[in-house]
Amino acid sequence: MAGKISTYSGEPKWLNPREMAAWRSYIVASRRLLEAMELDLENHDLSMADYEVLALLSDAPGRRLRMSELAEIAMISKSRLSHRMKVMEAAGWVRREECAEDKRGYFAVMTDKGWKAIVKAAPDHVNSVRNRLVDHLTSKDQEDLSKIFNRVTEKLRDQFIKEGASIKK
Repeated sequence: MAGKISTYSGEPKWLNPREMAAWRSYIVASRRLLEAMELDLENHDLSMADYEVLALLSDAPGRRLRMSELAEIAMISKSRLSHRMKVMEAAGWVRREECAEDKRGYFAVMTDKGWKAIVKAAPDHVNSVRNRLVDHLTSKDQEDLSKIFNRVTEKLRDQFIKEGASIKK
């Protein structure tokens, strides 16, 4: 199936107890953290996916990004982003604009309503991040976590780009 990492033909390299403990602690904590943060955004009628798109657009020049660039930065498929955009357009938070230079391309543009939504949600979101994660870590933990996940993200981004290229073929 396109987009998936190829399966191995031989015996898998099973996780040792240390690796399994790291994996399980990560997966349980990350799932619970995302669930809790979703709940914390419910009062704003935003999902974490909505918040992520709005945050990326709020940081972009003119609060707009090409859809393909937004998908790559967020590491989500173009079809998943397109679906997310439909939901967010219906809420009035974003709109699509044709790209003048390339009639096939579109920009995702944050609306004033989208800006107001993220400005209103940001204090609660930051409080959630702080209370649910950051305040439980030392400064060294924060630096280590950043290094670890930057490295993992870099590898995942490379895979995402390669898998996206193979899907296009």
